[in-house]
Amino acid sequence: MHKTYRGRCHCGAVTFEAELDLTQSTYRCNCSICRRTRFWPAVAREGDFRLLSGESELTQYLFNTRKNQHYFCKHCGVRAFGIGTDTPIGRMVGVNLGCLDDVTEEALSGLQITYVDGRSDRWQSSPEFFAHL
Repeated sequence: MHKTYRGRCHCGAVTFEAELDLTQSTYRCNCSICRRTRFWPAVAREGDFRLLSGESELTQYLFNTRKNQHYFCKHCGVRAFGIGTDTPIGRMVGVNLGCLDDVTEEALSGLQITYVDGRSDRWQSSPEFFAHL
């Protein structure tokens, strides 16, 4: 069931809203950037994400294949969302669940998580070890 959620970076310079279905799986990945930033996204289709403020406050980071767009607030450093350009569902937005204002700790603790092995480019498989993700 899709619901509109509002979110922001830590300092509030970047705000957004997204239509998310939190009954669907969320993701934790062991690739170099997700592991280091502890990024925990839910997937929003491209038309279901709206940046409300702070576009000029974002810094984009591209690496490796340079296909995925990683955005960080240039003030507080929080990675509120990223854009996947080459995914099984096409272009999508990964919304950082830790940045949502209207999701309780209880709700977060009950979300389904799919672990993916991005470190080995095995995106359809879980890594051997994932409890730390």
